[in-house]
Amino acid sequence: MRLLKAWFSATHPRCWWALAHGVAPSIEHREGLRGLDVDLVLDVGANRGQFTLMARLLLPQVPIRAYEPLSDEAAVYRLIHGVQPGIELFELALGDAEGSAVLHVSGQADSSSLLPIGELQARLFPRTAEVGTRRVAVATLDSLGGHWGYARRALLKLDVQGFELNVLRGAKVALQHCAFVYAECSEVPLYSGQALRTDVESFLRTEGFVFRARFNPSFANNRLVQADYLFCRN
Repeated sequence: MRLLKAWFSATHPRCWWALAHGVAPSIEHREGLRGLDVDLVLDVGANRGQFTLMARLLLPQVPIRAYEPLSDEAAVYRLIHGVQPGIELFELALGDAEGSAVLHVSGQADSSSLLPIGELQARLFPRTAEVGTRRVAVATLDSLGGHWGYARRALLKLDVQGFELNVLRGAKVALQHCAFVYAECSEVPLYSGQALRTDVESFLRTEGFVFRARFNPSFANNRLVQADYLFCRN
C-alpha cells in the first residue's frame, strides 16, 4: 500500500506538496468517496490530512471542516492544507459532551483515542500501544452549528478509534444535515469501553441511516476485526 500511495502521489501534482512533508492521500478511501453527491465534508479524526487530501482530489469544489486534537498532527495538517480555500481545521476532539478529556496517545498517532488502548489493539497492530496521555479540548458536533448549518448533504467521516458512538450521540442535529456517514468501526473490542459496529449501525438506523457498503476490511485469524462502513440516509 505504501508503494501504491507513493506512486499515486507522484502521478498527481496536487499531492506533491503533501508528499514532500511525509503525507500521502488515503487512496484506500477512493471507492468509498467516489460518486458521492455531497455539499460538505466533516473530517473527524483528521490526523495529518490524508483523508482531506483524498477528498479534495475527488470532490474538489466541496468545502471541508476537519477536527484533530493532537497539536503535532494538526500542525502538519495546517502546513499542507492551511492555505487552500474551503478547508478549515479545528484543534478539537469531538464527543457527546463539551469540556476536556484525556487522550491516550498511541505510538502511531492516528491510533490515539479518548478511550484506553486495549491489549488486543496493541497485539494486532504493532507499535500502537499507549506511549503517553494528553488533555485535549472536546466539543460536540451539535455545538458547532456554524460549521455545518448550511449543508443539506454533508458527509460525516469518523476515524476516532472506538469513540464513534460518542461522536454520533453529540451530533443528532448535525446528522439531519448529513446524507452519508463514513466510519471506521470495529467488530471486536480494541479500545476499553468502545462501541462496536453493530452498536453504531443500530444508532444510525434510529437516526434514519442504512448500511450501504463496506470497505478496507482488516482480518486476524480469519476473523473480521474492523473496516470502513458507509451509511446513507434512508
